[in-house]
Amino acid sequence: MALMAPQLMSAQRKAVAAPMEDRNQVVDNTLDSLNKARFARPLAGSSRKGDNPVLFLVGNSTMRTGTLGNGNNGQWGWGRFFPDYFDSEKITVENHALGGTSSRTFYERLWEDVLSGVRKGDWVMIELGHNDNGPYDSGRARASIPGIGKDTLHVTIKETGEQRIVYTYGEYLRCFIRETKAKGANPILLSLTPRNAWADADSTVIERVSETFGLWARQVAKEMKVPFIDLNEISAAKFERFGKEKVKTMFYIDRIHTSEFGARTNAASAAEGLRGLKKCRLTSFLKPVAADTVTGKSRTSGRPVVFTIGDSTVKNEDSDENSMWGWGSVLQDYIDPAVASVENHAIPGRSARMFVDEGHWDKIYNALQPGDIVLIQFGHNDAGPINSGKERAELPGTGSESKVFKMKSNGQYKVVYTYGWYLRKFIMDAKEKGAVPVVISHTPRNKFDNGLIESNSASFGAWTAEVAGQQNVPFIDLNGLIGRKLQHMADHEGLLTVNRCYKNDHSHFSLEGARLNAREVAEIVNRLLEAK
Repeated sequence: MALMAPQLMSAQRKAVAAPMEDRNQVVDNTLDSLNKARFARPLAGSSRKGDNPVLFLVGNSTMRTGTLGNGNNGQWGWGRFFPDYFDSEKITVENHALGGTSSRTFYERLWEDVLSGVRKGDWVMIELGHNDNGPYDSGRARASIPGIGKDTLHVTIKETGEQRIVYTYGEYLRCFIRETKAKGANPILLSLTPRNAWADADSTVIERVSETFGLWARQVAKEMKVPFIDLNEISAAKFERFGKEKVKTMFYIDRIHTSEFGARTNAASAAEGLRGLKKCRLTSFLKPVAADTVTGKSRTSGRPVVFTIGDSTVKNEDSDENSMWGWGSVLQDYIDPAVASVENHAIPGRSARMFVDEGHWDKIYNALQPGDIVLIQFGHNDAGPINSGKERAELPGTGSESKVFKMKSNGQYKVVYTYGWYLRKFIMDAKEKGAVPVVISHTPRNKFDNGLIESNSASFGAWTAEVAGQQNVPFIDLNGLIGRKLQHMADHEGLLTVNRCYKNDHSHFSLEGARLNAREVAEIVNRLLEAK
């Protein structure tokens, strides 16, 4: 996948420009199994509902990674998540992209199958160019001639003796456009997704393709009078806001192929670009942008919000004096409402991983403003099976390890990271928005061994403290603080006094216990608010 300016070829090739250099040296072998690929990809038009239109996606591994496109390698293309933006009762989205394809090889080998299912009124979105590099006549033999001219090159494929005519990148795009229009359908061109590649030593500027494939796609779109979405620019600008460390989470294994996080980001960028098109009828099939009227609702001018995220020890039934309570639901009682509001967004039964995967964290992230505080407490639900049962555990520890698991509940593949990785994500995202993340060890359980209260100091407590120290953020050892208070109660007043702090079991708190926890948290929060 080359993004460098071409060099001139020797006179034997009549001064046709040399193919783009493959700078990344990433080989996607899916084209070597075209029969398997054709079986894995949808039958063109098979998703059509009645006379509804179909949106066909044409692209490479950045749109659909791997032959099966199911995330079994930990990588996802943005085409997997793009259907989420459309009303499926009005239009269906079919992802016909295939890893390893260039504009040339997709046109030569796969386009006919796709075009056979295209009808009048359908749409075809095309994002190709990442693989338009390497030799013209050997190996993958997938390079197109750089530029948008009318140059052609007759080649003989060295391995097979097959005769081929090679066209420019722009000419292949014109072919897609002309043939789509001939079916009465509507083509849209997109520039390439950005790579995890920085143009400056300080990692503040993402490399663009604005002088090569992005420019050429834009020029062809203007010439052929079709819509153009600068996906490269939209996502690159986001990456620059995210910063180097977060951008690393957007990719998996290499610098080109996206993780689920990166694929979702690119899908959102494609939808944003589509919404920005003038007089494009495809926008009428998009779902309305859902406004979050809940998260951050308590905000008033000049007053920060203290957000809490966690599990049932942070938010529970919280209904009356006899119910189970989370400390986040009584925290506001110990914070001056004139200084800050408190919003408890914890959810019972959640691990750090679940809070991210289910989209709960995204709502907090989107609502954060500079000066806010985010209280982060997980650990109670972060052990146990990873891909069976409740499917909520992470890998143990704080390292950068990850592993792809197949979930038993639905057969889907998921990359799972360490407990510490998810904490770092919360911290990184909060800092990006100018908020103050506070990491909290999870509350102690009402379990005693030989008269001593159980501690988590060797696992989740230690990992939480380690991440807080590494990231230089405030840390509240709630497990230790409350554990010592409960130990003192047990030693001087008896276990019955301790039991009053819990409700129904050894993990969940009564209102009295919730207040005990909240007072300790509030002491640190108030110090942070005073320091502003």
